[in-house]
Amino acid sequence: MMAVVSFAVFASAFVISIYTLLVTIGTHKDRIIGALRGQAPADRHPLATLVRAEQRIAVRRWAAQTARPTSAYRMRAAA
Repeated sequence: MMAVVSFAVFASAFVISIYTLLVTIGTHKDRIIGALRGQAPADRHPLATLVRAEQRIAVRRWAAQTARPTSAYRMRAAA
């Protein structure tokens, strides 16, 4: 009985791992085959991604530099 249970546990774990690999790799199958053949992916736009990232960084720096009143400043201003 213990052999049947252990077989069922390990067989199900094996099936789940194979399914996970197939689902993960299967969605990117074309990209993987293209990379193995040495073809550059056509849908990549690294420059546009870099520009968006630089804009986000600039906005975050600008937001960090804006003067925000501290709580102590607000307390003195209210008095």
